[in-house]
Amino acid sequence: MDTKDLSKVQKDREEKLIKLRKAGYRFPNNFDKKDQISHIIKKYDSEKKESLEKAKCIVQTAGRIVLKRVMGKIAFMTLEDSGGRLQAYFSLDNLRDELEEAKDLDLGDIVGISGDLFRTKTDELTINVKTFVLLTKSLNPMPEKHKGIVDIETIYRQRYLDLMSNKESRDLFINRNKIIQVLRENLEKEEFLEVETPMMHSIPGGANARPFETFHNALDKKLYLRIAPELYLKRLLVGGFEKVFEINRNFRNEGISTIHNPEFTMLEFYEAYGNLDKTTKFIQKLVQDAVFAVNSTLNIQYENKPLDLSANFRIITLKELVREELNADSLENPDQIMEVAKESGLKIKDGWGWGKILLELFEANVEKGLWEPTFVTDYPYEVSPLSRKKDYDEGYTDRVELFIAGREFANFFCELNDPIDQEERFDDQLKQKDLGDIEAMFFDDDYIEALKHGMPPAVGVGIGIDRLVMLATNKSSIRDVVLFPTLK
Repeated sequence: MDTKDLSKVQKDREEKLIKLRKAGYRFPNNFDKKDQISHIIKKYDSEKKESLEKAKCIVQTAGRIVLKRVMGKIAFMTLEDSGGRLQAYFSLDNLRDELEEAKDLDLGDIVGISGDLFRTKTDELTINVKTFVLLTKSLNPMPEKHKGIVDIETIYRQRYLDLMSNKESRDLFINRNKIIQVLRENLEKEEFLEVETPMMHSIPGGANARPFETFHNALDKKLYLRIAPELYLKRLLVGGFEKVFEINRNFRNEGISTIHNPEFTMLEFYEAYGNLDKTTKFIQKLVQDAVFAVNSTLNIQYENKPLDLSANFRIITLKELVREELNADSLENPDQIMEVAKESGLKIKDGWGWGKILLELFEANVEKGLWEPTFVTDYPYEVSPLSRKKDYDEGYTDRVELFIAGREFANFFCELNDPIDQEERFDDQLKQKDLGDIEAMFFDDDYIEALKHGMPPAVGVGIGIDRLVMLATNKSSIRDVVLFPTLK
């Protein structure tokens, strides 16, 4: 439809609305929608033609007109709501003079109808409309009914059109909700308490990331949109809550890609007296249950490749993965790590220690190749400012990340609860910030004070909800699973 035709359609509809307003139409808000279309279908779809006619099943529902056929003294329209589609039959016998008003309805209009159910000659469940009311007049035409919305820019920028015309998109976001509910149910079953922590922080913390800045006029104070809720959740452990979780938004002022959106949804949970072995098994269950909830199988296809999530996930150290991939003889000391880095062609920046170099080797050479689910353990101390050091090797920490299909899905570790050690780590982060690392952490004095009151040993977990939904629904871009993604 070209611009000229589109303008004509809009003009015709606006003229209809003007005529309706003169007759007293005011977009009514008093219709009682007693029956969801999906409930009507579920309850009556198996009923035989004879039994429907005999029972005179009266229903009252509302929906958007998505199909329309006018034939003289009758009209058939298909109404759609969030639950499905159902045919409506408008006839002169039932409506008399109002039939002409029904014929004048447009695709996209939202109407409320009531009547009894029957089956057509083609056995289609249909409402025999006895009364109807125009609830919303649509001034813009609907997307083309057969193709729906196919332009990616339109899908992302005008999601309402995408949802209006593509059932697959509506189903995807219903599945997103199912996944979040499964995660929540698992946590509540284990007696975790759901909490809410601040979205605006005086000091951004809990992750290495660049924050968004804002300003509170009344307080005359700079604030930051949170990059992670971690430090507040751990304050709750100090306060006496032993199992807490939060599902909410984080904000990071970084690049946009198919796997990064400036605002994204995270699950974070913390368990006092937890351990990595127990937590690893629980995270595997969370992922498996989420994927199974919308696929009814753990053998799925992702990006046109088979992916088996049914077996126990692999567990291996970061150092061993780098050694295997680069065919290194050994990575047991800083000199060996530096030598392997030089041989691999890694560009080393000023201020990088051996731990940062080892992580860069992993990210450059290993990460994208981890297709099957893999728990990567033992991250270097240098790149884990909030993690507890390992008892047998203080160069590494009790930290694990889960990778699937070449992407990180979870980050978890035994929490650092030594206030002196944490203070030193924050100092190290400030040095990195002075060297130009804009993602390095700030020094949080109040958090140090909280730790000095004593935080129990604990394990903390962060899981990216958006990426988990991408995996479970076979989507390659985060924009597909976020209702309103951030765009240029």
